[in-house]
Amino acid sequence: MKNSPNRLVGVIFGAVYLLVGILGFTVTSGVDFIATEGGLLLGLFEVNPLHNVAHLLIGAALLIGGLAGVRAAKAVNGVVGAAYMLLGIVGFFIADTGANILALNTADHILHLGSALILLGVSIGADKARLTASPAV
Repeated sequence: MKNSPNRLVGVIFGAVYLLVGILGFTVTSGVDFIATEGGLLLGLFEVNPLHNVAHLLIGAALLIGGLAGVRAAKAVNGVVGAAYMLLGIVGFFIADTGANILALNTADHILHLGSALILLGVSIGADKARLTASPAV
């Protein structure tokens, strides 16, 4: 794993997003599952229970991909990165509407876009030689 940027990023981001998902439940007591406004995690990021579950699922996918191997990590990083890029952009347009079922705020959008850039960057740019090298006979 130490030689694969995709595996390392997948495991680290996976662990962080799992932790964020768990910690999110500490600030969403009394918040409806799909409320458009939620509790503030770290006093900055707005979350509701659905948002917390999404973090748990994404964290698990990243962690499993990172632990499974380079090809899996690269694929999961790319898919999650693309989803976060879309969410980061769309989030700006759905804030303050009924479509904001994840209770997203500006800090969330910026974090999602930052995560997307890192995940997509490592997925696209790293571990190319590792996947194209043919095994010795």
